[in-house]
Amino acid sequence: MTRIFAFSFQRYLARASAFAGLLMALAIVPAANAQAPQSKFAEVGGQRIHYLVAGKGDPVILLHGYTQTSRMWIPLMRRLAPDHLVIAPDLRGIGSTSIPEKGFTKAEMARDVHALVASLGLREVKVVGHDIGLMVAYAYAAQYPADVRKIALMDAFLPGVGNWKDVWLLRDLWHFHFYGTTPLALVKGRERTYFEHFWNDFAADKTRSISEGDRKFYAAAYAQPGRMRAGFEVFGAFEQDAADFAKFAKVPLAMPMLVLTGEKASGPVLIEQARLVATNVEGVIVPNAGHWLLEEAGPVVIPKLVEFLR
Repeated sequence: MTRIFAFSFQRYLARASAFAGLLMALAIVPAANAQAPQSKFAEVGGQRIHYLVAGKGDPVILLHGYTQTSRMWIPLMRRLAPDHLVIAPDLRGIGSTSIPEKGFTKAEMARDVHALVASLGLREVKVVGHDIGLMVAYAYAAQYPADVRKIALMDAFLPGVGNWKDVWLLRDLWHFHFYGTTPLALVKGRERTYFEHFWNDFAADKTRSISEGDRKFYAAAYAQPGRMRAGFEVFGAFEQDAADFAKFAKVPLAMPMLVLTGEKASGPVLIEQARLVATNVEGVIVPNAGHWLLEEAGPVVIPKLVEFLR
């Protein structure tokens, strides 16, 4: 009887979580606007992947970072949609995508995205990633170089490349090592308080960082059952990511690579790393910007990405 109850309760929680995720997905954009990104799901490799899609034409994949979801890309999607088929998935365990127990290396997350792309009948794509998303984007290009025409990396770092531990072990970046049972207990019910550290402290000016509406949305999304654990697993996988990326770097990428960093954030670090793993790199340090490039410097960053992705 106890086992039957436990099974039924677990199934109830799974359904409740899925329903909550669906509500969040549907709340992202109004369906009335034909140019607005549409919320969709795909069953791929035993996972249910949520993604936003807009436009027609040359395909572009947009990969979000930590504390955010596919929602972060909506302003760029609107600009790209007239000439591109734009796809922005929620990464493994985040947003409205299903939550596996393990598998949070960036190589595995990249394989999720590649499987999604294949399920949509696509092969050659252009890939853009911000924060954790840039690590997934690099892992995608390194594992499937023939399928990537261009790649853009936006403000963070590449584990396992060059002097990566100078970033990983920085005292101010303690969150890279903040995961596990105790951190989960400390953050539960205080998700927004925890995320304010990222949104405020990593911005050049916190008043030009993530909007209030987006803060509420992201905090609620990560507060759903299992979501914060999944987010923490992303950091817990960094040492394996470093080993994977060190191997990937032995074969430099040849496709055009754009690297955008904030002057008050990654600065030259990511650009220097990119030149260790690719042969055709354009690096741009965005003046007076912090980590949140789209939000802090959209008028500079969005046109640059649109131009690069043509």
